[in-house]
Amino acid sequence: MRQRWLKGLVAGLLAVVCAIPAVRAAEAPGAVASVDAVATRQLHALFDARWEALMQTYPEWATFVGDHRWGDRLHDASPAAIAAEFDAARQVLAQARAIPRQGLSARDRTSLDIFVHGLEERLRTEPFVGYRSMSLGALGGFQSGFAELLRAVPVKTSAQVEQVLARMAAYPGRVDQELARLREGLSLNWVPPREVLERVLAQIDGQLTPAVDQSPFFEPFTRLGKDIPAAEQDAFKARGRQAVDEQVLPALRRLRAFVADEYLPAAPASGALGSYPGGAEVYAHEVRSNTTTEMSPAQIHAIGLRELERLRSEMEAVIKEVKFEGDFAAFVRHLNTEAKFFHTGPESLLAGYRDIAKRIDPELPKLFAELPRVPYGVRAMPAHLGSERAEFYDGPALDGSKPGWFNANALAWKTRPIWVMETLVAHEAVPGHHLQIALAMEQGELPKLRRGSGYTVYDEGWALYAETLGFDLGLYQDPYSRFGHLQGQAFRAARLAVDTGIHAMGWSRQRAIDFMVDRTGMNADFVAAEVDRYISWPGQALAYMIGQLKIVELRDRAKARLGDRFDIRKFHQVVLDQGSVPLPMLERAVDDWLATASSGLDAVVQAARADAARRTGVGAESLLLISAESVTWSDGSLGCPQPGMMYTQALVPGYRVRLRGPDGEMDYHASARGALVLCPAERAVDPLPGASRL
Repeated sequence: MRQRWLKGLVAGLLAVVCAIPAVRAAEAPGAVASVDAVATRQLHALFDARWEALMQTYPEWATFVGDHRWGDRLHDASPAAIAAEFDAARQVLAQARAIPRQGLSARDRTSLDIFVHGLEERLRTEPFVGYRSMSLGALGGFQSGFAELLRAVPVKTSAQVEQVLARMAAYPGRVDQELARLREGLSLNWVPPREVLERVLAQIDGQLTPAVDQSPFFEPFTRLGKDIPAAEQDAFKARGRQAVDEQVLPALRRLRAFVADEYLPAAPASGALGSYPGGAEVYAHEVRSNTTTEMSPAQIHAIGLRELERLRSEMEAVIKEVKFEGDFAAFVRHLNTEAKFFHTGPESLLAGYRDIAKRIDPELPKLFAELPRVPYGVRAMPAHLGSERAEFYDGPALDGSKPGWFNANALAWKTRPIWVMETLVAHEAVPGHHLQIALAMEQGELPKLRRGSGYTVYDEGWALYAETLGFDLGLYQDPYSRFGHLQGQAFRAARLAVDTGIHAMGWSRQRAIDFMVDRTGMNADFVAAEVDRYISWPGQALAYMIGQLKIVELRDRAKARLGDRFDIRKFHQVVLDQGSVPLPMLERAVDDWLATASSGLDAVVQAARADAARRTGVGAESLLLISAESVTWSDGSLGCPQPGMMYTQALVPGYRVRLRGPDGEMDYHASARGALVLCPAERAVDPLPGASRL
C-alpha cells in the first residue's frame, strides 16, 4: 500500500496527470501523417507549467518527489486558495482542450487524454465540500502528515535545516486552516464515525507523548549533514527543540482538543457514505475514480464473493496437504498461536523481511527484461503509527536522490507471522511497488507530469499481481507461506464485498468485521483497523483486486493469442512501459502490442536484437528498444541508399527498429519480406509518413 495522507492532500490531482509510461511505451496504430511541432510544443509547455504550479501549490508533494525549492512552505488550505485551485484547473482544462489533438504523436495524444481526464475528475469533486473536509483518517491523514513529511525532508545543508525550521513555524497556521475546514464539514454533517476518530486521537497522542528529543518532529535534527559544523549543529538542535515545544506541539494539541471536544461528540453511528447528505453521489465517484471502470458497486460486490469462493477452496487444499486435523478456524488459530511461526522481536522481524528481499532480487531477471536502478530498503515505520498499522511503501525521488522504502510495522512483530512475510515483500518492494514505481520514475525523457504519480487501480493492481509472481521467484516453497499468500489474496477479494457492502448495501461495521474474519481468517483487531480504513477512505480498497484481475485477463489473452511465442518478460515490459494508467488505456496498449506482435514487427525486433548483440558483444535483452515501427519505404533501398546505386521506385512495406547499444543508437531498416539492414546515420532516410509505432 502507498501512503494515504499525501493523496488526501492532493485529492484528485494525483490521478490528474499521472500516467508514468516508459521510454518504449506502446502507442496505438494509426499515427498521424505528420506531427504538428507547434501543437507539440504547446502541449509540453502546458505540462511543464502545470507541474511547476502543482509543486508550488503542494510543496509537501514536491518534497516527496525530490524538489526542495519550496521546502520552507506548507500547502495553503484557506478557502480562497482552494477556490483558486479549482479555477486554475478549469483554466488549464480549457487550454488542454484547445490544443489540436490530431497533430500530436500517439504518445502525446495519450498524455493529453490522461491529462484532460484527470482534470475533469478533479473538477467533479468541487461540489463535495463536506467529503473533502474529512481529512482525518483511520490509517493516517492530516493528523500524521506533518511528522511523515519531516521524515522525508533533507537536512544535509544549513539552508535545508532552515527550511525545516520555517515549516515548523508555519505549522500552527496550517493547523488553524485545517480546523476551519473540519468545522465547515461539521456544519454540513460530514464527520467520521467514532471508531475512526478514536484511532485519530491515538495517533495524535502517540506524537504528543515522547520527550522532545524522541519526538517524530525532532527526527530531522538527529540526522543533520556531517558537513554542518558541530557548533552550528548544536545551535540547530536547540532551535529545533524550541520549535517542537513552542510551535508544533501546541498546534497539535489544539487539533486534539477539537477532535475530542467538538468533532467526536458529533460523530455519527455509521460511517457509510450512503448515510451522509449526497453521499451516494460521492461513492459513485469514488468507485469510478478508484477503479477507472464503469462497474457498479453490485458488480464489484459479486466479483469479491466469486473470488473469495475460489481462494477459500485453495486455502482448504493447503490445510489438507499438511494433514491438519481440524476446521479452517482451528487451522488459523494454530498458525497464529504457535511460537515457531513468529519472530522473536522487532529486529528479527526486520531481518526476516530483508532476507526475503535479498532472495527475490537475483531471481527478477527471469520475469523482467529491465529492472530499476534506484535501490530500495526495508525500515521500521514510526512508532506513533501504532501496532495495527498496515505495511506501506514510500517511493523514490524523481531524480533518484532518495531510495524507495518498504515500511514494516516492527511494533507488530507479535502479530506478523512468518508465513505472511513473503507475500508482503513481493507486494510492497519487488516485484511489486518498488519495481513498478521506480521504473516509471526513471523514464527521464518524458514530462514530469507523467512520472510523478499514478492511478491507484494500476499501482495496487500491479502490486497484488506481483504477489502471484512469487511462485516463479522461489517464494511460497512451504505450504504455510503458500497459505499466507492465498490469505492475502482472499483479504483483497473480501475488500470488494466489504467496501461496497458498507457504503452501498447497508452493512454495519461489525458485519464487515465478522465477514472478513470468517472468510479470510485474519486477526480480528487487524481486520477492525482495516474496516475503519475502508470507512474513512471509501473506494480505495476496490482498486487492488480489480486491477490485478485486469492484468491477469490481459496476460491470459496474450497467451491465447501468441501461443508458443508468448514471453512473460515481454508481456511485463508492455504492462510496465505504460506506466500508471487507467485500465482501459492499459488494455488498449496490450491489444496494440498483440496486433504488432502478430503482424511480424515482433519478429523483426528480435532479429535486430540478435544482429546488434552479435555486432556489439552484449546480451540481446540488454539492448534498449527505443522504437519499433511498421512503415512504408519510398523505394527498394529501405531508407538506406548506398552512393551510386539505383533503386526501384516503388512503395515498399516494412519496418524500422531503433536500439540503443553500448556505443550509441543502432538504426535497423527492414522489408516485410525479411531483408534487414543496419543503416548508418549519415545514409538513413526517414520512411513515408503514417508509421505505426511500438
